[in-house]
Amino acid sequence: MSSPSAGRRAPEEDADRSPGGAEGLLRALALTLASALVWGVAHLVAGRRLAGGLLLGLWAVVAATVLVTVTVYRSSLVHLAVRPDELQGLAGGIIVLGVVWVAVVIRSYLVLRPVRQSISARTLGAAAVAVMCFAVAVPVAWGAHSTYVYRDALTSIFRTGSQNGRHIDTSDPWDGQPRVNVLLLGGDAAADRTGVRTDSMTLASVDTKTGDTVLLSLPRNLERFQMPPGPARDRFPYGFTGDGPENPGLLNEVYEYAENHPDVVPGVPKNRRGPELLKATIAGVLGLRVDYYILVDMFGFADIVDAMGGVKMKVTQPIPYGLEGQVLQPGYRTLKGKEALWYGRSRTDSDDYVRMGRQKCLMRAIAQQADPQTVLTSFDKLAAAAKRTLSTDLPQELLPALIKLSGKVKDGAQINSLQFVPPLINSGNPDFALIRRLAAKAVSPEQAQATTSPNPSASPSPSGSSSLAANGSATATPSPGASPGGSPSPSGSPSAESKPTSLAATCPS
Repeated sequence: MSSPSAGRRAPEEDADRSPGGAEGLLRALALTLASALVWGVAHLVAGRRLAGGLLLGLWAVVAATVLVTVTVYRSSLVHLAVRPDELQGLAGGIIVLGVVWVAVVIRSYLVLRPVRQSISARTLGAAAVAVMCFAVAVPVAWGAHSTYVYRDALTSIFRTGSQNGRHIDTSDPWDGQPRVNVLLLGGDAAADRTGVRTDSMTLASVDTKTGDTVLLSLPRNLERFQMPPGPARDRFPYGFTGDGPENPGLLNEVYEYAENHPDVVPGVPKNRRGPELLKATIAGVLGLRVDYYILVDMFGFADIVDAMGGVKMKVTQPIPYGLEGQVLQPGYRTLKGKEALWYGRSRTDSDDYVRMGRQKCLMRAIAQQADPQTVLTSFDKLAAAAKRTLSTDLPQELLPALIKLSGKVKDGAQINSLQFVPPLINSGNPDFALIRRLAAKAVSPEQAQATTSPNPSASPSPSGSSSLAANGSATATPSPGASPGGSPSPSGSPSAESKPTSLAATCPS
């Protein structure tokens, strides 16, 4: 037999509960929904002021933190977005927030649910709360998953500075340099060929203050170029001659040659030998420092374009592509991945030099159209495609500064292009002194004299040692076939084709 005191406690415990029936259930669910939006509402209505106040205060702190972060400290998010450790902490924080949020929803309903309910009402109430929890859990799970996927892609593509043998001073990420030079490579690792041929080679020289960029493009069939001092030049003292009858000694063979001959780049591991030797070789050809490289597999590139939803381009003339006689017809079109790949690779009814121009316009279009909304809606696909497609020696510590710099490039910085192709340069017998002089003038007239003066005293380094610098620089000595004074026009100055031209003016729009 129950005691009188026990009978008195039951009504007190139920005093904060909703009345029975449909009206009480709807009231409890409405207040639970309100608590899902603003924590603590249900507890305050139920008279549980301490718990309600604590929940409301916690909600205010979380909301204020998010608001201040995305407004006042918005620029700092860039630094967070490229730091793997912080991203891991963020993913954990999102999960904790989701668990607390779901617990608040469930507890809010338990505080207010009617005491006396039918089985159908209990089922309906539980189902409604489950829907609310699901609505909270889905975006939280998506946020945590996306953060993890992003971090995984980040660490897979970008190594730390210590792994690359470099120390990056985050207070001066460009080490006082007025320009950063990044070698952009398009690798053609097709199923019907062995290894990687770098059919697209462009040095992007970016002003670290303004973002103004000069693209210096070398043709894949450039010949008779000098190798950098060390084992590579010891083997090819009179210029690169290739590796057998199927490799006549073109610039696009250097990457794969280094990968197949570790002794020409001693001490460098596989998959990094090719970039290191090619960086140093191109540094010598252009007479410019090469800081970093980015290699894009051209077939994986199609996956990136598809993940973006295509790229909008103006096709100015019919471009045959594929093996079944397809043709990209002229006009404004949204190119799918395969179509964009062929737009940049097709040489039918054209040549290497025409397609080099199309590749620059394609790069410009993708940079302009890769907006945050596109990235967010296709995040998983883009991350997966990037892991399969990209390789680079850009260190993780440099990414915040690089993202800031790329923002300047996208927000109106001048992008000019200079292609070392006929008639300016004869790819079979290049005038390397002219190439270096024009490259120096294109990136910085003030540096032209310093960077184009050949060093006739340069000599191969002793056997077994390498003069490949960490930044890919090499002594810019004249190569065989280069005329001492270059090939100026009759007027005594380079022709108009030797001047960088704006992509905005030359690319169809």
